[in-house]
Amino acid sequence: MSKRIVVALGGNALGNNLPEQAVAVRVTSQAIVDLIEQGNEVVVVHGNGPQVGMIANAMTELTRSNPEKYIPCPLSVCGAMSQGYIGYDLQNALREEMERRGIVKGVATVLTQVEVDPEDPAFSNPTKPIGSFMTKEEAEVLHRDRDYDFMEDFGRGYRRVVASPKPQRIVELDTISSLVQANHIVIACGGGGIPVLPTGDHHLKGAAAVIDKDFAAELLAESLDADYLVILTAVEKVAVRFGKPDERWLDELTPAEAHELAEAGEFGKGSMEPKVLACAKFAESKPGRSALITLLEKAKDGLAGSTGTTIRA
Repeated sequence: MSKRIVVALGGNALGNNLPEQAVAVRVTSQAIVDLIEQGNEVVVVHGNGPQVGMIANAMTELTRSNPEKYIPCPLSVCGAMSQGYIGYDLQNALREEMERRGIVKGVATVLTQVEVDPEDPAFSNPTKPIGSFMTKEEAEVLHRDRDYDFMEDFGRGYRRVVASPKPQRIVELDTISSLVQANHIVIACGGGGIPVLPTGDHHLKGAAAVIDKDFAAELLAESLDADYLVILTAVEKVAVRFGKPDERWLDELTPAEAHELAEAGEFGKGSMEPKVLACAKFAESKPGRSALITLLEKAKDGLAGSTGTTIRA
């Protein structure tokens, strides 16, 4: 029986630069088309960490080259740029792979805005590093002129840090839903979506923030009434005591077990923990929903129940 599946791609699915991305999306598209070939409706969410950093670095250098002519590019605009060019590569790779297998479907990238709460505590505690390393003097100038926050990385300099608020609402949800209903493959919420704040008079203002793509994928999966949330990453299963002699790989978790292990510090804060918590949130959001974390190349096997970590109530 076909399922509606939201697939969240980790950084290993896209590479770290343009040449790597061109190769990586071909491998990634094969794993996704495996699911499409089974008759499933698939929506794709991807990360953008290296890419948005590259764009932010390029825009910073442009400003440095002629500060009287060029002003710093807002992070929300950098995020939009990354959605566009990652989506361009990914949708073409998916189209090519489907055509090779005789599958006739459209593929579309939706430039997606995601509303966040201006009162989210993350805005008062920015922790997400972006962009290039700077000297202390350069950081002080941008802090004074632009009110940017910085964090020192000892030995390498200073980097700008921004908030990572939780997603509240997907602005283009109706458009995404319509495309899914029309049997198209949709790429949406790239990089967690472009974070926006409501300002009144129907206007949405870009926020200097980065939304975790796993939480954005979870919200999208709930909003589309998906059956599965699949998070594809660089490991085959979730582990406890990771990297230690008594390391143990997990086949199944309930949402309650996932929360308990996260609170015990079993998962990396910026790596596995958001994946596990996003999956737990989805699995407990409605009876019958399941989530899977597994290796990119094992997506099909994971859904068949032969590998990966499944989280369900």
